[in-house]
Amino acid sequence: MASFPPRVNEKEIVRSRTIGELLAPAAPFDKKCGRENWTVAFAPDGSYFAWSQGHRTVKLVAWSQCLKNFLLHGTKNITNSSGLRLSRQNSDGGQKNKPREHIIDCGDIVWSLAFGSSVPEKQSRCVNIEWHRFRFGQDQLLLATGLNSGRIKIWDVYTGKLLLNLVDHTEVVRDLTFAPDGSLILVSASRDKTLRVWDLKDDGNMMKVLRGHQNWVYSCAFSPDSSMLCSVGASKAVFLWNMDKYTMIRKLEGHHHDVVACDFSPDGALLATASYDTRVYIWDPHTGAILMEFGHLFPPPTPIFAGGANDRWVRSVSFSHDGLHVASLADDKMVRFWRIDEDYPVQVAPLSNGLCCAFSTDGSVLAAGTHDGSVYFWATPRQVPSLQHLCRMSIRRVMPTQEVQELPVPSKVLEFLSYRL
Repeated sequence: MASFPPRVNEKEIVRSRTIGELLAPAAPFDKKCGRENWTVAFAPDGSYFAWSQGHRTVKLVAWSQCLKNFLLHGTKNITNSSGLRLSRQNSDGGQKNKPREHIIDCGDIVWSLAFGSSVPEKQSRCVNIEWHRFRFGQDQLLLATGLNSGRIKIWDVYTGKLLLNLVDHTEVVRDLTFAPDGSLILVSASRDKTLRVWDLKDDGNMMKVLRGHQNWVYSCAFSPDSSMLCSVGASKAVFLWNMDKYTMIRKLEGHHHDVVACDFSPDGALLATASYDTRVYIWDPHTGAILMEFGHLFPPPTPIFAGGANDRWVRSVSFSHDGLHVASLADDKMVRFWRIDEDYPVQVAPLSNGLCCAFSTDGSVLAAGTHDGSVYFWATPRQVPSLQHLCRMSIRRVMPTQEVQELPVPSKVLEFLSYRL
């Protein structure tokens, strides 16, 4: 009979410290359906935090002010307490770049959010740039919202005004991701089985349709250098795409159930995927190898029962900005923080009905959204990375994984630099 590693004693695992919570307002006859917080997001510069409150509403708050309120007034319900409400952005835009609170009615159930910031040097791929309605400057910050109807609405974060209404998907827009290079290239993942590539610097022109998924597409994520895209979906699908040529690189094989979330490490060397098979896999996306498995059910289910118990389905995964930690959120009412070199959680936190999670821009806080439209925050594990790990992270600033593997260094060093040790 096969033996399995013993379950770690919960007393040995550190409990994450609660930072605060933002509770969605509930009307007396509020319908439970449609209240879900499917997505949370931090602005690339750390200025804003956004989440879908349910019932068509997206809330935008100044993140630094939100943290101050948590420290000053305790953890609960900060932005919904009338006495502590943050000031709203004036319509005249007099203090354009000063973060202010917004409540945006998107007109439909919101399934996905993504912040995008512009770099002026990154020109549109369209030739006729003089015809563009919008000129995005260095200080531009946009919020994309994916809706139940298949529409994508683009908002100016500083003013709360609607800029673009992108219409092409025929089903729910389940996820959105901007290219990190400031080009304002947006990719959308939909239940219509497609990914669509949009150029917001070309007034939201749809550039390409990526086909390959045979079923719903749940999530997508850019690599840090914007050259690669991962998309995951139903029927065990994990696809990698070349975003210069818009072609599929490879399909990653290993999961046994629907794959619902994905995220790249900050150096682009690793890819994390979360699945209903109760597992999070850490991949080398450049070779397709599985480097590590984080199991949420002990003993792990065999492939024929890969769905596991429904209360162990993994809903979300996020890579920390230190490159050392991964957070996962499962239906067993737990948030787990893992180290990439350990096969058990280093910290845990209780959470009922969680749906999504994301690290803050500086990596110090994890935010998680729930079925009732609320958000909960925890302090993340803080460990000083080794000099070896810093070398491993920094080397990919100057060369891709393929070149790292060709370095004339001892095999053990090479294995470490390739995350195989």
